[in-house]
Amino acid sequence: MEDKEKQERREDIFSKTVRAGKRTYFFDVKATKSDQYYLTITESKRRFNSEQGKFYYEKHKIFLYQEDFDKFRNGLENAIKFIETGEIPPEAEDENVDEVVSADEKTEKVEVSFEDLGKEEG
Repeated sequence: MEDKEKQERREDIFSKTVRAGKRTYFFDVKATKSDQYYLTITESKRRFNSEQGKFYYEKHKIFLYQEDFDKFRNGLENAIKFIETGEIPPEAEDENVDEVVSADEKTEKVEVSFEDLGKEEG
């Protein structure tokens, strides 16, 4: 019984849904087995399969762990500032110099089944 309660808690700690045009974003806070919080960000887009004549939802998910929040937040804020102003924020120029990713690496596709995402290895 206690294990079932822990499993439910791991699944439903906090959730926020944001609808934005044709996309929906889900921000879900979950906990690891050791009760460390992490965030999953899911983008869901409604698509139409013309072969089957049916709608389906295409989903993309990001897992963001607590130790990465500051770096993620800084990167997001810098990207938003650049979009709004067209200028690279001074603090962004010095960050992550050793972590430059080529365009090819950014667009590399990996075959992953959505059902496999979020499963804990054990």
